[in-house]
Amino acid sequence: MRGKSGNFKILNLGEMALTRLDSRCLYTLLICMAFGSTLSSNAEINVNAPQDFEIVDPGYLGYLYLQWQRPLSLDNFKECTVEYELKYRNIDSENWKTIITKNLCYKDGFDLNKGVEAKIRTLLPGQCTNGSEVQSSWAEVTYWTSLQGNLGTKIQDMDCIYYNWQDLLCSWKSGMGVHFDTNYNLFYWYEGLHHALQCADYIKVNGKNIGCRFPYLESSDYKDFYICVNGSSESEPIRPSYFIFQLQNIVKPLPPDYLSLIVKSSEDISLKWNMPRGPIPAKCFIYEIKFTEDDTTWVTTTVENEIYIARTSNESKRLCFLVRSKVNIYCSDDGIWSEWSDEQCWNGDILKKASLFFLIPFALISLLVSLVTCLVLYNQKDLLKTAFQTKKEVFSHQETQC
Repeated sequence: MRGKSGNFKILNLGEMALTRLDSRCLYTLLICMAFGSTLSSNAEINVNAPQDFEIVDPGYLGYLYLQWQRPLSLDNFKECTVEYELKYRNIDSENWKTIITKNLCYKDGFDLNKGVEAKIRTLLPGQCTNGSEVQSSWAEVTYWTSLQGNLGTKIQDMDCIYYNWQDLLCSWKSGMGVHFDTNYNLFYWYEGLHHALQCADYIKVNGKNIGCRFPYLESSDYKDFYICVNGSSESEPIRPSYFIFQLQNIVKPLPPDYLSLIVKSSEDISLKWNMPRGPIPAKCFIYEIKFTEDDTTWVTTTVENEIYIARTSNESKRLCFLVRSKVNIYCSDDGIWSEWSDEQCWNGDILKKASLFFLIPFALISLLVSLVTCLVLYNQKDLLKTAFQTKKEVFSHQETQC
């Protein structure tokens, strides 16, 4: 009985363990079958890369079109929203720009002094492919503009300044060792112009173009501004140069004017100036102040056109300051400092001495004038008295005769 009973318990435990093991294996098998079915299902879904991928140059001096066509294999996914992953860069750049788009074209600016490379692939979202995104292989393309001429024939030291946010002026130097008959021409474009324009007002030296004064540029702020300077020579081809910038980042304002320095007390000093003239809003300025107290000079900045400072010594004999302006970070990414304003000074002891120097002579002169006036008035009084007495005597004589 006991032996049988003991064997019976052992058999039940073994059966229970085997049952649990079978359940686990069955559960694992079902998961593997489901996962394998999903993998098998997704493995059967393929999508091609976009067709006819190309980079098109419309003649905007660096503003290029990247365009493509839908892949052929999308007939079975007409109800799906297909996207494209686009990557592009200048060839020597370390970083790719990445765009996810549903369109068949994308536009951006590039430095045409260098080559351009781009690649694109098709993306099918998970709702079209049983939960996992499907990607095509990459389609790749490169673009180079015509870079004729030796590198040394390019212009040097290109410098563009947007004076007071009104007048754009660019200047350059000729390339190294170019032939004497070489001359350069500037072309520019920004979004809003129908085509690239040539400079209409060149700055010339000895008949050669060394700069350009631009006309009024309507609606050109906060946009990429593209410039190409190419050249011509009968002796050799000239390498073109390309530039991209935004005008608000190269603004050079006028200096502030009408400076005022007021010593309010033995310690407090008020420095004021007028905002520079022109179209730049007041909120766009930052100012740099250079202040001198006797032989000590320090520099500070402010966004207001007034600042209060404290004198380091009540015995300061000379206080001077000047100020310059720049477009601040709220209106541009960068800017150019204006020229320094005229200097405004306060000379404490000199003013006192000057006051004494002029006050004493003025007092003496005033006293002299007062004495002369009194003498003149006194003499006039005697003359009037004499005249009145004479007139009275004449009148009395006439009455006696009557």
